[in-house]
Amino acid sequence: MENTTINIVNTIGDVYGVEAEDGQKVFELIAKAFSDKKKVTLSFQNIEMLTTAFLNTAVGQLYKDLQEDYIKENLKVSKISVSGKVALKRVVDTAKLYYRDPEALKRSIDEITED
Repeated sequence: MENTTINIVNTIGDVYGVEAEDGQKVFELIAKAFSDKKKVTLSFQNIEMLTTAFLNTAVGQLYKDLQEDYIKENLKVSKISVSGKVALKRVVDTAKLYYRDPEALKRSIDEITED
């Protein structure tokens, strides 16, 4: 299986991965590569800031239609900061929970936020 690298800075044209719209650009490139039977490496080289909004859109929504094992085997990250790794892990863990049972997560959030 061929490997392709998606350079985040080149894709979004910025060193700040903060906007969901930019995350959508990355998501679409990943989805296209997967549909073309390619493995993907996301390069975070020169990225100075990442938000969960960006990461949820770029990576989290992959878990809606793809199996966790497939994503693990075919998506790698490189040159990501320590804080970026922490945020990405949080996004992935939440996405797996959410897409496994969206209503259960919503009920849990509602219970926590009740007055």
